Amino acid sequence: MDEGPRSGQPRSDRAGPVTASGAYPGSPADIVEARDLARDFLTRAWADHGRPVSDRAMDVVQLVVSELVTNACKHAPGPCLVDLELSGGSVRITVRDSAPELPVARAADPGRVGQHGLEIVTAVCQGFEVHREPLGERTTASVVLADGVPADGSAGDAAGRAPAP
Repeated sequence: MDEGPRSGQPRSDRAGPVTASGAYPGSPADIVEARDLARDFLTRAWADHGRPVSDRAMDVVQLVVSELVTNACKHAPGPCLVDLELSGGSVRITVRDSAPELPVARAADPGRVGQHGLEIVTAVCQGFEVHREPLGERTTASVVLADGVPADGSAGDAAGRAPAP
């Protein structure tokens, strides 16, 4: 695991996935740092690895990271860990924290102020899971990287167009 939020440089070998990680102490400033990690990771996914990332995916991934880290900062004592991994045509976002209880999305209520984070995350992601771990929980969400691009992420630019020859 990386030693801090700014150490989340993408790692890749030709046979393995492209990943980035950040460890955060549990303060509100972590939300911005984790969102920056996600934005930088996706920017480098296209620039360094030729993976297409739509504007929608860039926004959705940052939103999901922000919501999951916000939940960790509010409801879990101590640090949280963020892992990002490119897999085919999507990015998997995993947040681990020490929360004693698993989060539950509340029923929609337009009169409720706040506490809509998990509702939003489950609405914008293609996959969402929460698992209990020995020292807390692991929340994982997946987001497709580019609109109109095959799930294997085989070709296209940030708008899903094929690269120029």
